[in-house]
This record gives sequence, structure tokens and C-alpha cells, in this order.
Amino acid sequence: MNIGNWINAFAKAEGPPPQTLGAFMRWCLGGAWPILFLAAFLSAAAGAMEAGTAWILGRVIDATVSSGAEAFFDGQNIALMLGAIAFFLILRPILFGLSSASNSIMVAPNVNPLVLSRLHRWTLGQNVGFFDDDFAGRIAQKQMQAARAVTDVAVELINVVAFALASLIGSVVLLVAIDWRVAVGFSVWLVLYFALIRWFLPRVRQRSAGRAGARAMVSGQIVDTITNIKTVKLFAHDEHEDRAALGAMQTFRERALEFGYLAAAFRFSLMTLAGLLPVLLLGGTLLLWQRGMASEGDIVAAGAVAIRIAQMTGWVSFTLMQIYANVGEIEDGMRTLTPRARVEDGPDAKVLTVREGRIDMNDLGFAYGRETGGIEGVTLTIEPGQKLGIVGASGAGKSTLVALLLRLYERETGHISIDGLDVRDVTQESLRRNIGMVTQETAMFNRSARDNILYGRPDASEDDMIAAAKRAEAHTFILDLQDHKGRRGYDAHLGERGVKLSGGQRQRVALARAILKDAPILVLDEATSALDSEVEAAIQTALSRVMEGKTVLAIAHRLSTLTEMDKIVVMDEGRVVESGTHAELLAENGLYARYWQRQSGGFLNLKAAE
Repeated sequence: MNIGNWINAFAKAEGPPPQTLGAFMRWCLGGAWPILFLAAFLSAAAGAMEAGTAWILGRVIDATVSSGAEAFFDGQNIALMLGAIAFFLILRPILFGLSSASNSIMVAPNVNPLVLSRLHRWTLGQNVGFFDDDFAGRIAQKQMQAARAVTDVAVELINVVAFALASLIGSVVLLVAIDWRVAVGFSVWLVLYFALIRWFLPRVRQRSAGRAGARAMVSGQIVDTITNIKTVKLFAHDEHEDRAALGAMQTFRERALEFGYLAAAFRFSLMTLAGLLPVLLLGGTLLLWQRGMASEGDIVAAGAVAIRIAQMTGWVSFTLMQIYANVGEIEDGMRTLTPRARVEDGPDAKVLTVREGRIDMNDLGFAYGRETGGIEGVTLTIEPGQKLGIVGASGAGKSTLVALLLRLYERETGHISIDGLDVRDVTQESLRRNIGMVTQETAMFNRSARDNILYGRPDASEDDMIAAAKRAEAHTFILDLQDHKGRRGYDAHLGERGVKLSGGQRQRVALARAILKDAPILVLDEATSALDSEVEAAIQTALSRVMEGKTVLAIAHRLSTLTEMDKIVVMDEGRVVESGTHAELLAENGLYARYWQRQSGGFLNLKAAE
């Protein structure tokens, strides 16, 4: 029986994360509650031992005083001593051991991955606009921060709050047994204690949220700078980036100081109040003893309780402050991560199987939530196996059209279907599995060349992977790769976003990935723009073979790459304004013809064409 597996650390959450604190915590910890309650019960049982310890000490002192030194070890006292020994050597260690094991084995190692995996899955499902609108480093920081904070809150509520509450309840019971007036004095102290906490902790929570937000901005700023380090160096902007980072750090420092001042005042106030408790309980019990209403053992028990709770006050107050600080960080992460910027599968979404590859777009419109921009009223039919070229100036809507086909965004008007199936009625996974894509800005992982190519089809064999690399003219340069750890060839890592490769090399790896995927629909978005003419010629031959039998959408500024397309459409300001073959469009002497006449070296001269 492995108690470390009692919580399923990677269980999926039910539904989307709520945007209120309590519901969000329940969503994060769903499925783990039985084990959390068990751990809290064990912690409370251990906490109750504190009052039990004081009670036993009191009884031993009373027995000592009443029997004297000579008669102490009689039958009754021996039974008391054996009970005390059993309590201290057996019951107390077992309960504390079980409490510790429940927290350190069952809860802490599992709750963090449980929460983090749920937040990560949710974040992965956000649309690309969600990531475009924020720092990558900040989003990652919020995931890690929220998961850690939820874990800390759960662990500390079990480890400290449940323990402390049980200790307080046990102490009240013990003090009532001594004299109700002592218990009343203790209750008055508790009221003051909780009033102080109630005043401070909401303020701690608020300032903690401000500190967490400032910390995330520091991470985002630094990650953004490092991600674009080549641009920073090329423009000699080290000082500019340093100032930007220092500005974020200064804001974080100010928020941290605000939090620190409040935390210091909180600790000082609570320590002062804690010092009052031994005076109150011991003084009260001594007065009762003087009047014959309490025993010597009662004095010891009350004193032990007073000292223990006074000591615990600092520990508990610090933990409560941390809990509220974590709650502030949870709320900050919740605000960032829970908005529903998503493209969702319908409840009855089917798995797309492309048999022909016909694509129909009817009156398609999308403006990124704005009044203008994007595309409007686009109607296109791409026949099975047809190769369609798409031309237009920057901002004409070419990439938006492709993004809507892939459902990276949800269209606002119109319809898109593949083989008669609306793309909204199929799962996004199956849709994108049937579309291969190579973009101008090729995406590489900081993994091996092999892993990057196999991303197209992870179950492909080594021979298939190498064959795809050869067809993309990538095999030769990959064999010459070596990373900083001495890994060579297909085992060499490519660096973050593939920075260790040239632009042309990155595109050839991306082409190999698309070739290996072998999807029935192929999208080429400036797929050869980073290649020199010689390599492009070789790649074009490979692409011609790859495109055979596939439905192809090819976006290009280099118009010479589109002359062999079955059909070319010209987009302008989000609309299709011309359509036909290369020869037909030249004969029309319209926008395409002007582009063709004004291109330089085969590239679309956008400035001249405007």
C-alpha cells in the first residue's frame, strides 16, 4: 500500500476553472478532498495532544504533592506513570508521525502537480490571442505561482490551522476543568487574538497580490529581453533593457516593502498579545490556588498551556500571514489564467477523416473582435487536390484566413467546411492532424533535431524521419550539428526557438516535419522565404512531390513560386479581389499584374505596389 499514490497527481479537472476564490480552490483540489480531510484529522489529533500533555503533567505534579517522596511509587501512581510513559513514547509519537507522513507523503508531493497540470491543460486550450496579449514568461510564472500557492495553502491549513484549532479547543476544555473563570479569561484573549488577525490579514492578502503581480512583471520583462537577446545586441540596447528591467524591479521592491512593513507590524502586535497570555492564565490560576480553588498541578497545566499557546501564536500568526499572502497570489494567478479566451470543441464534435480534401469557405468574416481589420465576406472553394496560391500585401488577411481554417480563432461570420463537414463540428485535434503547415516564422523546440522532426509524426520510424529530412534537404547539415553538451547530429539540441540554426536551416527542419506528417491538406505560409535560390530550387522539387495528391494553400510574396499553382487568389483589405491562374491574372492587368510587374528578384515589392 503506497500512501503516496492516494491522490491522483495528474487527474483532469471537471469543467473550466471558476473565477471566484473558493470555487477556484475547489476546482484545483477536486478529487483530493478525502485525503486532505484525512490529513487534517490526523493533524488535529496531533494538536489535541498538546492539551493532553499539559493535563498529564498536572496530574503527575498533583500525585507528587499528595503522596510525597516516600509513597510516590505506590500502585496508583505507578499506573499513572505507565499511562504517561505510554502517552509520550507511543500514542504521541504515532499521531505526530502519522500527521507528518500524511502531509509530507500524501499531500505536498501530489497537490502541486495536480494543480499545475490542471492550470497547464487549461492554459494550453486558450486561443493564440491569449498568448499574443501577454508575456510568455509571465503566463508560465502565473501557472507556477498559483500552483505553489494553492499547495502551500492546503499544506499549511492542514499542518498548522487544523493543529492549532485542535490545540485551542483542547486547551479550553482543560481550562474549564481547572476553573471556568480561567477559561473565560482565555476566551477573552482569543477574541482579541482573532480580532487582530481579522484586521491584519485582509491587508496582507491585498498587498501580497500587489507583490505577486509586480514579481510576475519582473519575470515577464526579463524573459522577454532574453528571448529577443539578439535584437537587443544588434540595436545596442543593453542599457535600455536594463532600465526597463530595473523599472520592473523597482516596482516589485516597492510592493515588497509595503508588504514587509505590514508584516512587521503584524508580528509585533501578535507577539505583544502572546506575552499577555502566560500572565493572564498563570496569574489567574495562582489566585485560585491561593484561595484553595486550584491545585499545584492545575498551575503547572495552565502554565504549560499558556507557554505552549504563546509560543504557537508566533508560529500560527506567521503561517496565517503566509496563507493570506498565498491567497493573494492565487487570486492574482486566477485573474490571469481563468478568462475563457478559447476555441472549444462542441459537445458532439466528430473526428475528422479527410477523404477528398475539398475546402469550402462561405462569406467568412473575422475582425479580431474589432470593427475593422481581419477578413470580410471571403468566399472560396478549393477542390480536392487543387493547389491554391494566395497573394496580397501585408495585412490583407492571408494569415487570418489560414488561422480560421485551423480554428486558431473562431470565425465571427460565415462557414468553413472540409469535405462537407463544418470545422466547428469536428474536434480541433483531428482537424489540425489533417493539416500540415510550414510557416515563415518556423517554430523550433529546444530539443534534439530528431524530436523536432518527429513532432510531425511521433510514432514514425527512424528511417522515415531521416527520409523526410533528406527530402527537405536537411539531412546533410543536421549530421554536422553539435550542441554545447557535445551531442551530435540528430541528437544535437537546437536551442530556444532554434536559435542555433540559420533561418534557412530552421525552415528545412520545419519542412521535414511537415513532410513526415504527410497530412492530406498542406498549408505553406512563405515556406521557402528564408532559403537561398539554390536550396529553394531543390526544396521546390521536393515540395512538388510532397504536394502531389494534396489540397494545398500556399501564401507567398515571391510570386515566382506561385506560377505553377492551379489557381491564385489576390486579397486586399480582407477581401478576395481577383481569382484565376497566373496567366489569367496577368491578362486581367489588375492588382496581381501590377504586383508581378513591380516585383524585384521574384519578391513582391509591396511599397511600390501600394
